[in-house]
Amino acid sequence: MATATVQTQYRPEDLLEMEAGHRFDLVNGQLVERNMGAKSALVGLNATTLLNNHARPKNLGLVFPDGCGYQAFPDEPQRVRYPDGSFIRHGRLPGDKAPEGHVRIPPDLMIEVVSPNDAAWEVDQRVDDFLRAGTRLVWVIYPDTRTVLVLRQGGSSARLGANDQLSGEDVLPGFACSVAELFVGI
Repeated sequence: MATATVQTQYRPEDLLEMEAGHRFDLVNGQLVERNMGAKSALVGLNATTLLNNHARPKNLGLVFPDGCGYQAFPDEPQRVRYPDGSFIRHGRLPGDKAPEGHVRIPPDLMIEVVSPNDAAWEVDQRVDDFLRAGTRLVWVIYPDTRTVLVLRQGGSSARLGANDQLSGEDVLPGFACSVAELFVGI
């Protein structure tokens, strides 16, 4: 006789109470571990540092590192995603302050750094979740090939190599860096 296994159903609030809750996305009530190695973590830090160095002095908005969760998916209000970096432009958050808990609006820019153990379908699903929620610009960064896939809300895309310039486009006006700058230290 087979026995039924009961899976625990998690809520967004559970992630906030867990010591390592930021290491998981929440999909369909289940925890999905986000494994990130040192190389991917450094690339994510490089990207968010470059963005913050541009946005903060100009008061363009807030740049968040990989520990910021988003509960901003209209089709699935219990879903929580933790991108590897993000930007929300000035005027979209009340008082232009980071909220308690998860952010309830999609970021304007989302960064996903691909780790060696990331399944392609999982990366695609995370990116699609943010684009469907209204994120205007996504950077999928591939440390092993030193490339960036730029995806836009309207469906257009571009693949950039180490010698190309990465731009904030109309989402983060005036921001530009060489793709190679994302990979300093690896």
